[in-house]
This record gives sequence, structure tokens and C-alpha cells, in this order.
Amino acid sequence: MNAIDLHGKVALLTGGCGGIGRAVSQRFAASGATVAIWDLNEAADDRIDVTDEASVEAGMARLLGRHGRLDILVNCAGITGPTVPIERYSLADWRRTLDINLTSTFLCCRAAVPLMRQRNAGRIVNLASIAGKEGNATMTGYSAAKGAVIALTKALGKELADTEVRVNCLAPAVIATELVKQMSEETYRAVTAKIPLGRPGRPEEVAAMIAWLASDECSFSTGACFDLSGGRATY
Repeated sequence: MNAIDLHGKVALLTGGCGGIGRAVSQRFAASGATVAIWDLNEAADDRIDVTDEASVEAGMARLLGRHGRLDILVNCAGITGPTVPIERYSLADWRRTLDINLTSTFLCCRAAVPLMRQRNAGRIVNLASIAGKEGNATMTGYSAAKGAVIALTKALGKELADTEVRVNCLAPAVIATELVKQMSEETYRAVTAKIPLGRPGRPEEVAAMIAWLASDECSFSTGACFDLSGGRATY
């Protein structure tokens, strides 16, 4: 399980108190990394609102003061938002869903890139979703936000291609975490039914792929979106 070597690496996980975030944190720690968790949860190492520019910038300054470097950024913070037809989707919910899933990724990447450029090394892994590639009915905000995360990843990967920084994202199907409880039962059944393997993914399966994407072994992939969909993905 722990063949991937992250010893000496400092890894920052946003939304690190969630189901996927916890699994990634445990996998990283088992692989030797020093892990810092940003979340609004009291269990976080630093309580950061990742949708707020000043909060992210201050948090990054504190992280640098404590650890002196940043090697890995994993953007796990996210919500599904409402699962309702678009005519019942409020503008406030739309903005909140995009802020937590997309704006947070932008702000954290923007804060991390100068540190990685300076050392000419680093790995950024953004959590997208199969919904961002194929769209989920009644989840317009989430689908739009995750599609934008994929596009952001592709753009940033190209932008940093002249460095040793690699930027990739992961597009899971439904993963068995607390997050899926935000979905209506009807939506959960519908999206799970689309998975040929017939089950949701497990957080540790997501963590395993993220660990590789965050490692030095991931050296020739950048700006890419990796599927973890139990066979659902069609492209």
C-alpha cells in the first residue's frame, strides 16, 4: 500500500476533514508526508475559508512560516449543492456551489504556484467529478463547477509546463462519503445506477490515485483529468 514515497514532502489538503480528505491525509501520512489540513471544521490544522482571498493568503503565509515549503496541494474542498431542477435553483445556491468547488481551487492554486515556481518543483491535484465531464441532471451548479475545475487544471498544467510542477485532476463517480448525503435519494440512485461496477467508490480508492498523482512518479502527466468512475466515464 505504501510503496509511494512522500517522505520529506509537505502536503496541503483543503477540505481535509471530509471523507475523501481524511482518506488522503491518512494515505499521505502513511507514505511519509507532513500533512496540513485546511477546513472550517474544528479538527483542521488551520481553519480557513477557502472561498475568501484574504483567508487563503494568510493561511499560506502561516503554512510557509511553519513548514518552510509546500510540495503538494490537493484541493478537496467541495459541496454537491442542491439537487433540484434548474428552475428551483436559486442564484445564492449557484454562487455558493461555484465558490466552494471552483473559486476555492483557483485561490489555493494561485497562492501555491509562486512557492512551487520558486523551487521548480511541486504537485497540484484538483478534485473534479464525473459530473464535470458528463453532467448530472438536477445538479447544474455542481456539474458546471466541476467542469470548470477540469478546464482550470488543463490551463494551469499548460501554464506550468516549462517547470517541474505538475497539475492534474481526478474525476470520481459517486464516492461513499458524507457528501453524498447532500443529494436527494432519487439523484443518488440515478447516479449510482450509471456505474457499471454497481457500487460507489471508496475514499481509500480515491486516496490511492491521488497519492500517485502527488508523487514524483507522476512526471509525464500534466493538465490531465483521470477517471475513477467504476466504468461510467465514456471519454
